[in-house]
Amino acid sequence: MQARIEIVGSEIRMAGEWTISGVADLEGKLAGLPLSGATSVVAQDIEAMDTAGAWLFHRALQGHALGIAGLKPGHAALVEMVASLDLAERTELQSRGFLEKVGMMGWRLLSQLEGMLSFIGEVAIALVHAITNPGRLRWKPIWHNLQHTGFDALPIAGLLSFLMGIVIAYQGAEQLARYGANIFVVNLVGLSMLRELGPLLTAIIVAGRSGSAFTAQISTMKVTEEVDAMRTIGISPMDQLVLPKIIALLITLPLLTVYADIMGVLGGMIMASFDLGVSYTDFIDRFGSSIRLSAFLVGVGKAPVFAAIIAVVGCFQGFRVEGSADSVGRQTTKSVVQSIFLVIVADAIFSVIFSLVQL
Repeated sequence: MQARIEIVGSEIRMAGEWTISGVADLEGKLAGLPLSGATSVVAQDIEAMDTAGAWLFHRALQGHALGIAGLKPGHAALVEMVASLDLAERTELQSRGFLEKVGMMGWRLLSQLEGMLSFIGEVAIALVHAITNPGRLRWKPIWHNLQHTGFDALPIAGLLSFLMGIVIAYQGAEQLARYGANIFVVNLVGLSMLRELGPLLTAIIVAGRSGSAFTAQISTMKVTEEVDAMRTIGISPMDQLVLPKIIALLITLPLLTVYADIMGVLGGMIMASFDLGVSYTDFIDRFGSSIRLSAFLVGVGKAPVFAAIIAVVGCFQGFRVEGSADSVGRQTTKSVVQSIFLVIVADAIFSVIFSLVQL
């Protein structure tokens, strides 16, 4: 039976099935009804109600102080739920003041920082237990992550580093040629790639490629309740999902950094020969005499720290998913942005420290 609403004297009488199919023709009629003169609602003849009917019921009476009689308890609870959701939505949409927005943003950041520190503590404890009890390590996931984060990343890391070496040499060629200092292109390419751009570019590539994959995998498993299933059968998600990723990245990122250094210097050497007339032999001789080993060690020494940042942030954001596919996308985006930001901050801190100790 279709939903009906009519005004009899000072009463609004409602009847029929207030469901998604029953209220299809009723919404347009509500605008023309003179509800302002009514004082009460008689709803005892409503036979059925779903959320669509409850929403229309609530909207029809919104703004009118009317007494409701005869509404069944189940229907009343449904209308109350719809009314509370509508109020929460309207409250959320209300404009907030500047200070309130800043306060809420600060509170969210503090809450996330607290969660991150707690997660780092759990990772540290699990890592100590794994080192003291090597039998706890799950080698199959580690080997899988070694391939994914290391071997599979070689093409993109090598190509971008090679092109960056070409760009650095090309940009410096014009300025160096003016002063007849062509040979100093070796210093420019060598120091910039080995100390800064090699490890930094590799970390950014890995953050966008592997860090996002860590978040997407863990968050998807959490949405599909696989993480809860693992806990139920006695498998620790920390041992199965987090530690293999961290250990694999701690191994592969320094190796990828060395590979990126080689490809970047190779690109600079080719451009120096092509644009400045610096032969490969002269480039290699100058490189060996002017670039100290400390420049290489500084760059490679940053890599494990960058790896720990990327892996921890990626796994942490994966566990913070809130149970929807949309949340998976949001957390993956946060993972990449936060990883790259923290990597750059860490690189800046390293630069200051190394400048103070003159490395």
